[in-house]
Amino acid sequence: MDGLFEVASSGDGPVSPGGDQAVTGGFTDVAADAPLAVRMRPAGLDELVGQQHLLAPGAPLRQLVGGASPMSVILWGPPGSGKTTIAHLVAGATDRRFIALSALSAGVKDVRAVIDTARKERRRGGPPTVLFIDEVHRFSKTQQDSLLAAVEDRTVTLLAATTENPYFSVISPLLSRCVLLTLQPLTDDDVRTLLRRAVTDARGLDGAVTLDDDAEAHLVRLARGDVRKALTALEAAAGAALAQGLATVDLPTAEKAVDVAALRYDRDGDEHYDVVSAFIKSIRGSDVDAALHYLARMITAGEDARFIARRMVISASEDIGMADPTALPIATAAAHAVEYVGLPEVQIVLAQAVIHLALAPKSNAVVAAIGAAMADVRSGHGGTVPAHLRDSHYKGASRVGHGQGYKYPHDDPRGVVQQEYAPEGIRDREYYRPTGHGAERAVAERLPKLRRIVRGAGASGGSGAGDAPESNSSSMEERHR
Repeated sequence: MDGLFEVASSGDGPVSPGGDQAVTGGFTDVAADAPLAVRMRPAGLDELVGQQHLLAPGAPLRQLVGGASPMSVILWGPPGSGKTTIAHLVAGATDRRFIALSALSAGVKDVRAVIDTARKERRRGGPPTVLFIDEVHRFSKTQQDSLLAAVEDRTVTLLAATTENPYFSVISPLLSRCVLLTLQPLTDDDVRTLLRRAVTDARGLDGAVTLDDDAEAHLVRLARGDVRKALTALEAAAGAALAQGLATVDLPTAEKAVDVAALRYDRDGDEHYDVVSAFIKSIRGSDVDAALHYLARMITAGEDARFIARRMVISASEDIGMADPTALPIATAAAHAVEYVGLPEVQIVLAQAVIHLALAPKSNAVVAAIGAAMADVRSGHGGTVPAHLRDSHYKGASRVGHGQGYKYPHDDPRGVVQQEYAPEGIRDREYYRPTGHGAERAVAERLPKLRRIVRGAGASGGSGAGDAPESNSSSMEERHR
């Protein structure tokens, strides 16, 4: 339940497989000693800060909270963006029966018991049932399947919350039966507004302390859009100030109360993929400072250094390639260093490799080349291997003409001869089109000469730097985005 609310057990609620009563019913009342973030939960939509894109008149969120529509909704957003707050606002509607389940503890039996009770209530003209499921992405496919029929016929109105991308974590049939509302991280101004409200509001600190501008800026910066984190830090800082007999929370007090900024980084969740995507794209875009930032973010969050190194090895060929042929061995050496040295020292090696990759000239010609070649193979282009190129090292090969007529390039002073290498059907294909970036410029000048010799004087000679393709968007490039 995000650690911020408890769910009241209902005396007539369903019984869990273990014999204990399932966690169902409405939210418990807020106790006077509840965490500051809980006490400051908005009492109505007018107090809700942020998510303005969902609060327009007639918008799904406003209809959901107001009870104007029985639509089922999935709330997707990062921690501290207001998912639990919205659930509380829905629970406050008096004309609906509100049931809350935690996906961490509820099972299929609990879900079915809620649905059965909701169906009985509906038949006897009772209030409609809203079923709130927190962390719905933790439900298995079977557990999510158990909701389908009840959501379909509106036996229950589902309100589900998740921090994970629902397109990956929620089954398609359930997702198609719900309206997906995407909550954005709160802005710094949103967090600042809520901090100031908590300092003065009777539900919060009630003016017991004041908050210096520097301390406020520090808490906003640490929160990174997570208002729960900001309010928790404020409560700790206020407690530290009052314990010292101080009426003001200054920057040193805030810094001591909140020693380390906890990173929002789930190695199995969206943030993992988002950060590594930004990391690779920063290298590709030659922004060395941004690339180092994302590297530091992953290392600090405990990301597997081997994973980081693997992504760098791929980037060395995908985004740099022949524009700097040293990029791949440097990235590979960094990957080896991860195994050989390990953290924390290897972070220096990784940083050196990141700097090299980010500052290197860029070319995606390697990606485009293999992508075009693979496309031809999948399309059935290309005949049998020419007879003069076939293996001739076994007894009887000469009888079937294998290897006959093959020209050995090293016998020519130039080291290259005119000869058919490609199979029938692709002899005129030119997959590799070097750019004019970095070391690939020399390759672009040499390649047309080689093609003319190999294919004969009448060959086009291939494409030089001026004919380089636009940025490739093959499936290989998108594979880890």
